[in-house]
Order: sequence, then structure tokens, then C-alpha cells
Amino acid sequence: MEVEAPPPPQSNEDNQNFGCAHYKRRCKIRAPCCNQVFSCRLCHNEATSSLSDPKDRHEIVRHDIKQVICLLCDTEQEVAQVCSNCGVKMGEYFCAICNFYDDDISKGQFHCDDCGICRVGGRDNYFHCKKCGACYVVNLRDNHLCLENSMKNYCPVCYEYLFDSVEVSIVMKCGHTMHDTCFLKMMQQNQYRCPICSKTLRDISYQWTMLDAEEHCA
Repeated sequence: MEVEAPPPPQSNEDNQNFGCAHYKRRCKIRAPCCNQVFSCRLCHNEATSSLSDPKDRHEIVRHDIKQVICLLCDTEQEVAQVCSNCGVKMGEYFCAICNFYDDDISKGQFHCDDCGICRVGGRDNYFHCKKCGACYVVNLRDNHLCLENSMKNYCPVCYEYLFDSVEVSIVMKCGHTMHDTCFLKMMQQNQYRCPICSKTLRDISYQWTMLDAEEHCA
């Protein structure tokens, strides 16, 4: 008895409208926590975080996802890059550890074994700081103040968990971390101290000089 070979992977070039606001992909996921189908883990988390009963609110554990549904042929199957039925690649980038799919490979996705999750920005542009517990851009290697597990905290401005946030984070002079956009908003509001330790975030001697000049002219 001959066993029919699976069809070869199909190109994704002609199908650019699949996915959601977070990721372009050709599958949906079945959340193991609530057995509901969502476009991605972020869609799941947004939906469940808005539930009226706080007891029902929860986030998906990406590593626990076991089943996906192909958007081309609607076949539900075990996690894999290529659909077992129609042969389409469900994501040009695929991580079998994070169960993560994305067609937009311009993001430079890579899996960090030390973080245990996928990052973006290109593997060669980042290094993993074992003390801080996260990936930083290479120009911060030997050029930042290490604080143990500093990234495994919440942004002191918006309170989003930093470690697996999709927003870019920065390391301040004091070693604490926060979102880059939150940092810029603080600067725009003339807030120059770390919200956690109150240490100065930048050289503000020029601002003090200008204030002194204004006082002398009064």
C-alpha cells in the first residue's frame, strides 16, 4: 500500500491579507486554557483581559499551544510550519518552541534559548545579559549597569510586564528598565528622574543653568 506524500510547501507571496493586527500568518490558534480560537496570543490576551468577571481574565501560555487551524483549508492540526492538508506555509518564520508564526520576516525574529521566547531585531544585533535576564542591543554589552532580573518587572510608567512586551525597552543609567516610548514621554514632560529609584536619568546641568539665568534676570 502506497502512502501519499504530503504536498510541497506553497508560496505565501499571493496571500498577503491573512492574520491580524499583530501578526501576518495563515493560521489561528486554539487556546489550551479556554479552548477558544484566536488569531494569535495577543488577540487572546486582549479579549480575555476585558472580560467582565475578573476571575475569567487570564493570559495564554505560548508554550502550551498544541493545535492550530489553517486559514486556507480550515484544517485543525498539531502545531507545525506547513499545513498537513493543503501544504501552505502557515508562517515564513516559525518557532516550534514558542509555537509562533509570522510572515513578516523583516522584523528579524529569532529565538533566545536563555529568554525562552522569540525576540525581534536580528540575532546578531542582540546579546543576552544573564544577570539582567533579557536580551539587549549589542552596544549595551559591558556598557550598562546590571540589575538582577531587571527586565522581569513592570514598566514604571504604563505597568506592562517588560520581559515579554512587544514594545522596545531601554536600560536607564541606574540599571532600571522601562519602555522607550514611556521614557520619551517622561523627557517631554521634563521628568528626569527614574520613577523607581529617583536617580537622575540624564545630565540636566544645562537646565539648571537656564533656571539660574532666569532667576538672575527676574
